[in-house]
Amino acid sequence: MAALFALALAVGGALALSPPSAAAALTEVTNFGYNPSGLRMYEYVPANVAQRPAVLVAVHYCTGSGPDMYSGTEYASLADRYGFIVVYPSVTRSSKCFDVSSPGALTRNGNSDPAGIVSMVRWEQQNRGADPDRVYVTGISSGAMMTNVLLGDYPDVFKAGSAVAGVPFGCFATTDGSEWNSACANGTVTKTPQQWGDLVRAAHPGYGGSRPRMQIWHGTNDDVLRYPNFGEQIKQWTNVLGVGQMPSSTDQPQANWTRTRYGGTGTTAPVEAISIQGGGHNIMAGGMAARILDFLGITGGGTPPTDPPTDPPPSGACRVGVTVNAWNTGLTETITITNTGSSAVNGWSLAFTLPSGQTITSGWNAAFSPAGGQVTARNVSYNASLASGASVSIGFQATHNGNTAKPASFTLNGASCTVT
Repeated sequence: MAALFALALAVGGALALSPPSAAAALTEVTNFGYNPSGLRMYEYVPANVAQRPAVLVAVHYCTGSGPDMYSGTEYASLADRYGFIVVYPSVTRSSKCFDVSSPGALTRNGNSDPAGIVSMVRWEQQNRGADPDRVYVTGISSGAMMTNVLLGDYPDVFKAGSAVAGVPFGCFATTDGSEWNSACANGTVTKTPQQWGDLVRAAHPGYGGSRPRMQIWHGTNDDVLRYPNFGEQIKQWTNVLGVGQMPSSTDQPQANWTRTRYGGTGTTAPVEAISIQGGGHNIMAGGMAARILDFLGITGGGTPPTDPPTDPPPSGACRVGVTVNAWNTGLTETITITNTGSSAVNGWSLAFTLPSGQTITSGWNAAFSPAGGQVTARNVSYNASLASGASVSIGFQATHNGNTAKPASFTLNGASCTVT
């Protein structure tokens, strides 16, 4: 089970406990307080740490570790820029998955991982002077599940959270000691918003204070924690935060991303949800961390910080050539894509509308979906990179009802292409 959650992130090394210095480094903290499940704690304190700094808890995926999360994400470099502290909890059980299933995990002040993570936060407040009003959490996969759990168990500790490829609070609950819940993972656990909200409220009975804001990310092609979990999380957190199910705003901040906001239209909306069309389970990419910090409020809101370019080339930075060979009721179409921009494209999708009556039956050098209408062709593993001036040839076979025309227009990663 744990292997399903492995993400392609680099592994970092743990260092011995030492005070922060001009050369900031990942440091392990021991004896940080109540730690019923034997977690390890790592911290990154930047050399230019702010007075009363914010704390970001960055929670790893199954089979990962705190050092993996440190070396494989952008949070430490962003901490250098903004002066906040990053805490990286690390699981010691064999699966390297966080406990988001047991009754002890789904209860405030229980006997499992959430209690240990909150001890880490309190250690930062007591020993580093961290600001208790600026504590945030984000996580990937198992860490995203833990993000949901921490916001439910400790709404008075965390001000906001961001869950990347996770499931709702309580969805993974089991009573037999198992860490895995197949029904939840497969997206077959559905509840009403009220039922989901009641699960969160039951973790801290009688709590009447403010609740943390929530940001949710999910890829439509996630084959580990299926996409229906995205909608179930939206139902849960809109109910918990008392906002409507209808989005207050919808936009596309990047190609293939659809962002909906609930209860507000800006970066401080109570709930923000980003669906990534065609994204798999590992959707964490360059630039996402900056957008996460922007929602959480660590960067002060407004325009996300500048990150290495990950957006598609501008309009006109691609050229598409098309050749159609047709017969009685079938045809083949060869498409040549050329990157006419000045920088490489790393990961591409070509969108076009198939003429009426045509249906794709097979394809090569790309993954085509759906078979008709508005189609998107996505790169395969061996042709994801397209250097400036480079071309790639893809194609498909299709049936037709007499209409053998080629598509009229194409967009590469959302940018219009010249058609020849």
